[in-house]
Amino acid sequence: MSEQVRLGAAALRREQVTAVARGAATVALDEVAERELARARALVEAQADARPPAYGVSTGFGALAVRHIPAEQRSQLQRSLIRSHSAGAGAVVEREVVRAMLLLRLRTLVSGYSGVRPVTARSLAALLNAGITPVVHEHGSLGCSGDLAPLAAAALALIGEGEVFDRDGTRLPASEALAAAGIEPLTLAEKEGLSLINGTDGMLGMLVLAVEDLCALVDVADLTAAMSVEALLGTDRAFAQELQELRPHPGQAVSARRMRAALAGSQIMASHRGEDCTRVQDAYSLRCAPQVHGATRDTLDHAAAVADRELASVIDNPVVLADGRLQSCGNFHGAPVGYVLDFLAVAVADLASIAERRTDRLLDVSRSHGLPAFLAANPGVDSGHMIAQYTQAAVVSELKRLAVPASVDSVPSSAMQEDHVSMGWGAARKLRRAISGLTTVLAVELLTAARALDLRAPLLPAPGTGAVRDLLRTRVPGPGPDRHLAPEIAAAEELIASGAVLHAALPRERR
Repeated sequence: MSEQVRLGAAALRREQVTAVARGAATVALDEVAERELARARALVEAQADARPPAYGVSTGFGALAVRHIPAEQRSQLQRSLIRSHSAGAGAVVEREVVRAMLLLRLRTLVSGYSGVRPVTARSLAALLNAGITPVVHEHGSLGCSGDLAPLAAAALALIGEGEVFDRDGTRLPASEALAAAGIEPLTLAEKEGLSLINGTDGMLGMLVLAVEDLCALVDVADLTAAMSVEALLGTDRAFAQELQELRPHPGQAVSARRMRAALAGSQIMASHRGEDCTRVQDAYSLRCAPQVHGATRDTLDHAAAVADRELASVIDNPVVLADGRLQSCGNFHGAPVGYVLDFLAVAVADLASIAERRTDRLLDVSRSHGLPAFLAANPGVDSGHMIAQYTQAAVVSELKRLAVPASVDSVPSSAMQEDHVSMGWGAARKLRRAISGLTTVLAVELLTAARALDLRAPLLPAPGTGAVRDLLRTRVPGPGPDRHLAPEIAAAEELIASGAVLHAALPRERR
């Protein structure tokens, strides 16, 4: 039986978001949610004919908020809002992002501060449970008032318009998918269209997914770094606990501990510990790995804290207060999320940069301490991993461009009513590309370090790094004449993304 995420008074947890976005988890409204929906809806209906007019209930939107809308046109007002704001363009957004966005919008709706009817929340839950994913395009959100165009494209499906993907990934008209799932298209009432689109749910969903992915990737980086240190005849003395305690950043301590554990019991490391070793200290890309990786961990902790606060937040405008007032606010502004999305992109670029430097050192005969040039079987005839490092370098260069913050930009819109916007959605989109690039960079380091460890035979690597090397060998052969490298990079990427690399090392880690 699949997991069920129950929505009510409690804040969502990050793991619940990923379970719905990436897994088979379903959603349900608890009794508290049903009660709060009914209570808030009654307050909205009481405001429908009140004076002064209530924004989004009896007025237009944005710069058109000064226009009073008569009662007989208010359903049309909400429908027109969804249609007009479904103005996205570009590539189709990934299924997991759209599902996370829908779940987070539903969470705000059931909070009792939005004022939608219970049937509207139930319809959104039914859409998720049926595996129907609205077609959402990449461009269109300025991150204020929230992710308007992406959320409008999602809401369009609820009224039976636009296109969706069904559970099997087939693209079809929303009306057909709803009919097949037994979901009645909605006729929106006052404020409902506005409540369906006025949130930062897209960028927050991407932040939650990014935190999960990066927590795994920084663990992988510790392992590939340890493999590189070992293969380059480096030392683990710089990773000693007493040295890390002199600079008590928590992430640094974790990465140093994991690297020590990965290197424990290495014959290669033991082979150069004696008095005959003349190396005083390693290059920064080896010696400072815990500091760089640890800074990434601490950045992730900050981003996760922001995500957790957002998962406990109500993002809408106006909000329905307990005393019946419909009060405008600015909680839909995406700055808190946009900043950490950009911060993570900086950390990703630097994590990839130091990994590329380690790889380059493994390939350079003047710095690799006895390894063949480019780890080639017959240097000159064979090029070994020379061009794999080019691929790394190209990706790292791209990651540096993606690290330029989106949240420092703002393009005024809506006739200057929305005169400062967050660009948080753009920050989230480029972070997703950056995470993909980091996976590629770590895959190349994994391939290169594993080949270098093989070339240190008959000395054996540590049990931890050896297990990762052995896993790779189930998909990629060891050293030999040149062969097609692109499939090997793809195989290493898959092993990293699937979690297999961490699983291979996990029993040997002391975490």
